[in-house]
Amino acid sequence: MKVRAIRNPRAGVAPAAAREAVERGRPSWTDYAVSVTRAPGHAVELARAAVAEGAEMVVAVGGDGTVNEVARGLLGSGAALGIVPMGSGNGLARALRLPLRPAPAMAALESGTRRLMDVGRLNGGLFLNVAGTGFDAVVGAAFQRAGRDGRRRGLLGYVKLSLAEVVRYRPVSVVVEAGGERRELTPFTVTFANGPQYGSGAVINPGGILDDGRLEAVSFAYRGSVAGVLVAAPRLFLGGLENVRAYGRVSASRLTVTGESLLPIHRDGDPAESATRIEVELVPRALAVVVPPATLEDPEGPFIRDS
Repeated sequence: MKVRAIRNPRAGVAPAAAREAVERGRPSWTDYAVSVTRAPGHAVELARAAVAEGAEMVVAVGGDGTVNEVARGLLGSGAALGIVPMGSGNGLARALRLPLRPAPAMAALESGTRRLMDVGRLNGGLFLNVAGTGFDAVVGAAFQRAGRDGRRRGLLGYVKLSLAEVVRYRPVSVVVEAGGERRELTPFTVTFANGPQYGSGAVINPGGILDDGRLEAVSFAYRGSVAGVLVAAPRLFLGGLENVRAYGRVSASRLTVTGESLLPIHRDGDPAESATRIEVELVPRALAVVVPPATLEDPEGPFIRDS
């Protein structure tokens, strides 16, 4: 099998372990090579080069941003995306039930099964798992700056940044049009969820399915105080967030969000250009991914079960 791996050297807290597992490859990968990214956007170019070489699978070794870039290079090709999660959140890898350590993840890809998943587009840019506007986009931008500055990442770093930002964040009024509904609200966040979670076990869209041809627009209303936000936040990890009164969710294949001022935006956790109008659409089953067979057999898994 012809396989190419693309590794982000800045991702993860155990790069030596990841490098050893990734560089070794797997016994059935008889034509195998590893490339290392040099800058943001480089993974897209490397993925396209792997497709041109005839790779059957291209493995993204890094966080959600690296996975997003590799996927952008694979769209429209016959190559499948594999993931060795080495980021801070690993939202899509967790949804796909992939092991979170490099060596087991590589073994899971070797014995894995191809499956087609939906992808989203926000103002023309690709996202695989979640995108959105509001507080999560603000924190995502701060998190990216912290990583560039060499500060601690991971869940603890994210929580610290969130607490620092929440006291000064002021929501913007928006109009959300989705699923035939039009709602005016001042949300803390509006998340466009293809998968179930942001990452690190923070579930924003319980039961999210990756190949059902729809995504969920999840909003969390702001009621003039951060106290309600802080009280509800643990529900992301403990479950039951959908039962909080401020939580709203509507399913759609297309939606728009219009703001009275510029809206901060993220795609798969990475900041995107702010805009006053956000247009989101879902592209059904546009990307092949490799997942463990058990993921497809799980009745609570992220795919529609084959009849």
